[in-house]
Amino acid sequence: MSTRPFKVLGIQQIAVGAPDKSKLHQLWVQLFGLEVRGTYQSASENVIEDMCVLGTGAHKVEVDLMQPLDATKKPAVHQPPLNHVGLWIDDLPAAVQWLGEQGVRFAPGGIRAGAAGFDICFVHPKGNEQSPIGGEGVLIELVQAPPDVIKALAA
Repeated sequence: MSTRPFKVLGIQQIAVGAPDKSKLHQLWVQLFGLEVRGTYQSASENVIEDMCVLGTGAHKVEVDLMQPLDATKKPAVHQPPLNHVGLWIDDLPAAVQWLGEQGVRFAPGGIRAGAAGFDICFVHPKGNEQSPIGGEGVLIELVQAPPDVIKALAA
């Protein structure tokens, strides 16, 4: 295995889903005190979500509270309830290339702009014959860290 050409710097986000996000909102916003910083809706991703934050600066973590636009369609953002974990990556293109060479399977879509404005891509929850390494049931979002986060967390 060649030397890894990137660093995982920390947790960028977690995304939790439910058939109706109102109970998630009650727990995470009203009781835990997270602040809603925005909303995102996408028919192609079958999601409506509240983007909340906890912490500040480079240690800020986004908590997405998601529900499907249509519970009968895919992707089912509420199944499993812990939809995905996002990781800050210092060099996303290098990470995707190297991980692919190691046999990691990526979800369709490649590197693209995410809802929060950072470039992202997803490690598929399951490997396959061609790319046998996946998240073992967990969808993992790789997120390009901006320069200030790289500087703060790369030490």
